[in-house]
Amino acid sequence: MKRSRTRALVLALLVVAFVGFALLLWQGPWWLDGDRLRRRDLQPADAVVVAGFRTTLVALGAGAVAGAGIYYTDRTLRHTRDRDREQAEIARDGQVTDRYVAAIKLLASERTVERLGGIHALERIMRDSAKDHFTVVEVLAAFVRDQVWIAPDAEPSPTARPLDSTVRLEESVQAALTVLGRRPLLEEPFRIDLRRTNLRGADLQNARLERARLAGARLEGADLTGAHLEGAWLRETRLGGAWLNHAHLDGAYLRGADLRGARLDGTRLTQTRLFNADLSTAGGLTQEQVGEAVLDTETKLPPALTNTVRATP
Repeated sequence: MKRSRTRALVLALLVVAFVGFALLLWQGPWWLDGDRLRRRDLQPADAVVVAGFRTTLVALGAGAVAGAGIYYTDRTLRHTRDRDREQAEIARDGQVTDRYVAAIKLLASERTVERLGGIHALERIMRDSAKDHFTVVEVLAAFVRDQVWIAPDAEPSPTARPLDSTVRLEESVQAALTVLGRRPLLEEPFRIDLRRTNLRGADLQNARLERARLAGARLEGADLTGAHLEGAWLRETRLGGAWLNHAHLDGAYLRGADLRGARLDGTRLTQTRLFNADLSTAGGLTQEQVGEAVLDTETKLPPALTNTVRATP
């Protein structure tokens, strides 16, 4: 309805413009210079003025028509480009959806090689399509939880010794963690959820796991060298024998975490909350690091260090 009204208005304006132009072409010379131009028995001088006026008016009209044609052509081309762009986006979304479905099917396979293919296909989708980034991250985290979730009845004793650091993860789980750890840098409205997962021996060197939820996870013997765990939730996480050299634990929460035998050379512990954490046999820990962390009276430090306690801010 609105489009029909617009067309009718444009048509009316065109008719008015045409009639006005015709009247101006016919009577214009006398409207502008009627005092000196004769209406009858025109002399050569009068004819020159009239011809010049009409020639100029026709040229202006032709220029206006040409300008209108260029404007209309430009609008048509813009509309065509926008439509082509929309069609290309729809086609691209369809291709991404097909790739995503195929990747999910591979991820559910019983064969390791097919699961690996699905994981790396999801990584490619995540890098090609920013709007699918969050979905892929959540799917990969869910895959890890599904594969290595720790049932409540499988919880180890709090006094159990750290496991052998030579333990290694199943290949597809490690691949999913690697992809999560090197995902594109985007602001994410959620925390990666890896709670209560058995990640013993995982290779997470330089992994980006800021704000990750790792409460109750088992990371004994894991290589977290240079890992980014700023603001991560590591309550009661088992990190016995883990390599945390030069890891970033600023602002992380490690209440009740087990770090016996872990290496902490150069680890950043600014405002790291270590309430009731066990670092009694941790290696590489310095007094300076302890001074930057937030401890309580239950925090267990190596005997060589003074139990420096900082109040909770």
